[in-house]
Amino acid sequence: MGDPTPEQVARYIAEALPCTHVEVEGDGRHFFATIVSTEFEGLSRIRRHQRVYQGLGERMREEIHALSMTPLTPAEHAAGRTG
Repeated sequence: MGDPTPEQVARYIAEALPCTHVEVEGDGRHFFATIVSTEFEGLSRIRRHQRVYQGLGERMREEIHALSMTPLTPAEHAAGRTG
């Protein structure tokens, strides 16, 4: 299996949790994602990251070498927050 594309990683994230916006950049091994979801409401930054990693499951061990992310609520995203 080849390295995933940013589009595939975005799809994996969108399948794992309800997102209003997902944007992923990367080179096939290292990715950076901006993820906007109502599921992040009331969660700490660490819990938000854990929620994404939980959703990606085995893909984080087998396909995705590194994932940096900015997990935002819709209100934070609308306000222009970047993490």
